[in-house]
Amino acid sequence: MEHVQLGGTGLRVSRMCLGTMTFGHQCDEETSRAILGRAADAGLTFLDTADVYPLGDPDAVGASEEIVGRWLTGQRDRYIVATKCFGRMGPAPWQQGHSRKHILDAAEWSLRRLGTDYIDLYQLHGPDPATPLDETLDAMDTLVRSGKVRYIGVSNWMAWQLALALGKSEARSLTRFVSVQPRYNLLFREFERELFPLCEAEDVAVVPYNPLAGGMLSGKHDSSVAPAEGTRFTLGNAAERYQERYWHDRAFETVDALREIAEEAGLALPTLAIAWVLANPAVTAPIVGASHPDQLDATLAAAEVSLEPSLLERLDELTVTFRFGDAQR
Repeated sequence: MEHVQLGGTGLRVSRMCLGTMTFGHQCDEETSRAILGRAADAGLTFLDTADVYPLGDPDAVGASEEIVGRWLTGQRDRYIVATKCFGRMGPAPWQQGHSRKHILDAAEWSLRRLGTDYIDLYQLHGPDPATPLDETLDAMDTLVRSGKVRYIGVSNWMAWQLALALGKSEARSLTRFVSVQPRYNLLFREFERELFPLCEAEDVAVVPYNPLAGGMLSGKHDSSVAPAEGTRFTLGNAAERYQERYWHDRAFETVDALREIAEEAGLALPTLAIAWVLANPAVTAPIVGASHPDQLDATLAAAEVSLEPSLLERLDELTVTFRFGDAQR
């Protein structure tokens, strides 16, 4: 597995990142460990989680970090570990968001669940308009200066929000965000318009999630029947969000066309979809995940695939309309 620079830092990360938001709900611990082992065998050294994971079960928050932490026992130095904070972690009104109190508290609890004394990449899981940005930046800077966090990043931020934060950090000599996690795939390309050019100009790493559109780009879904149980489209409090994003006629029609292109190219559809994400020069390491270790085979194969310019042009023409729309959807 190739390793690349994380934005403008000296840190090198694997060209793919393993996402763990299925751990503890869709996947029991035994299956989760098997997925981690399969990814490790393929050379993935970059792991991403969050304090609110697993996805789909608000009563199980923290379980994904705990599973990752137990698996890391005795081999912490072999992996780059990223986690995130923002979502609700308890009943009190201050147990969410990006206040100084919540960020510092959340980091301490993540350290305990992960069984480590430092986090390689600590990320803000979404923008928090209720908290002054300066307060948030101060708290993140405190974590880095204390040695509990090595680098900081954001997830689900718009280009203007990231640009404002980078400017404030520079003006105040605070620790700078080095990465961003946007949603990005063949069915959602809106961040190519502003966020990606900003990241290339400012040397910010792009670590996109949802490269398979919640499983839609696996090609396994059928629009004529209800979403299958156990998929993102029926997953607890996340089901409605995923159905709104991808469960519509235009997406299904595009997937059908993509499936034909993949067959012509001699590739599995998930391999084609991940290879397309990797081909974007702004992308550092897409986040890939699974609910079973065998599901990683087709996505990991993309690391060895280089798509021809003519094929990339066909894919661009087919999906160019997905560059426009509501980026907050």
